[in-house]
Amino acid sequence: MSKARTRAPSPPSTMASTLAPILVPSLLVGLPLGLYSLFLGLSAIPSFQRNFLYAHKIHTLWWKDIDEPEQWGFAKNQVTPFHLTTSDNETLYAWHILPLPLYAQHEASLSSQPSGPVPDITATENFRLLRDDPAAKLIISFHGNAAQLSQGIRPRHYHSLTSLHSRYHLLTLDYRGFGLSTGSPTEEGLIRDAVAAITWAVNTAGVSPDRIVLVGHSLGTAVVAAAVEEFTGKRGWNFAGVVCVAGFRSLPEMLAGYKIGGVVPALRPVGWWPWLREVAMGCVVDKWESAARWRGVVRAVKERRGRLRLSLVHARDDGDIPWREDNGVFRAAVEGLVGEGVGEEEFEVAKKRGMVVRGKGSFVATWREGDVEIRQELVPHGGHNSVLAHAPVVTAVMRAFGLDEETVV
Repeated sequence: MSKARTRAPSPPSTMASTLAPILVPSLLVGLPLGLYSLFLGLSAIPSFQRNFLYAHKIHTLWWKDIDEPEQWGFAKNQVTPFHLTTSDNETLYAWHILPLPLYAQHEASLSSQPSGPVPDITATENFRLLRDDPAAKLIISFHGNAAQLSQGIRPRHYHSLTSLHSRYHLLTLDYRGFGLSTGSPTEEGLIRDAVAAITWAVNTAGVSPDRIVLVGHSLGTAVVAAAVEEFTGKRGWNFAGVVCVAGFRSLPEMLAGYKIGGVVPALRPVGWWPWLREVAMGCVVDKWESAARWRGVVRAVKERRGRLRLSLVHARDDGDIPWREDNGVFRAAVEGLVGEGVGEEEFEVAKKRGMVVRGKGSFVATWREGDVEIRQELVPHGGHNSVLAHAPVVTAVMRAFGLDEETVV
């Protein structure tokens, strides 16, 4: 009678090699899917969502002192750091930047002033040079998400706008929760911040709206749209102009195709299931409906026969926010003039009649009616951030202030 043979267990190395073809692909798929599912779950929590969207806690304040603007190439005391107070008592950190030609005329007295943040900006010579000049122009710049007002391309943007004309002053600020400002960011809160900055410019600095150009970049374009809705749409103010750089239609629509760093899709995979996309978009707490706001603003300006100059600038190689988002903003603004009943094909035909093609896929499309001008400019280079300091943005500001004026003094 033969003995039954018992099969010896496989050595660990043999088992690993047997299971590897099964486990490795499972891990490669399962781990990213699990992390992405966790990300989606956390994104439904408003506090997590706002930290992700605004990225206000990502900054360089640990090794850069924004109270010393000379670090970014400004002349001594060309920039005055100060604070604004909002209607709900948040404190916002801001810079008032003198135009360089004007600074050069007063360099001796300005450079001898104490440096750093001032408790009362109205007591400074910098402020008086703005307030006491009835021809002074003011650019109010609203930056995008993440970091503080001195981060990345932003100082170059300020230099590009304050170096060419003796009357181009600039005001920039950090929204609540950003940089050294108090509070936490929300859509309602950032709108209050914009209202506080514009109100300060008009009521404290004495600059009339027709001498103010609002410039917004990325998230800042949504802040600007909301501010213009308040001041132009509701109060009937006519600003010299509005320049929106790398804008988007609405936050939920933009997030549906958004790629983090231009590479990692945020919510794009959700679009594979329409029902899940609707659920995810419904969880976005701050909507930032810029296209709808512009449609309403333009309609209101047309009805009261007011003045509006809106310039949209976008780079074709923008990897963060696709330039086609600008098409939606442009169309919505034009619908404020012509109504919403125009079909897609008919609208594109009409748009091309007012378009100048500049090669490499770039163009300028202009729609005018009465004293309302809506201009969309697509440029071939600049990406999402660098475009902010490129010539098309500078010329858009100059155009708003009036190209017939002397541009170098």
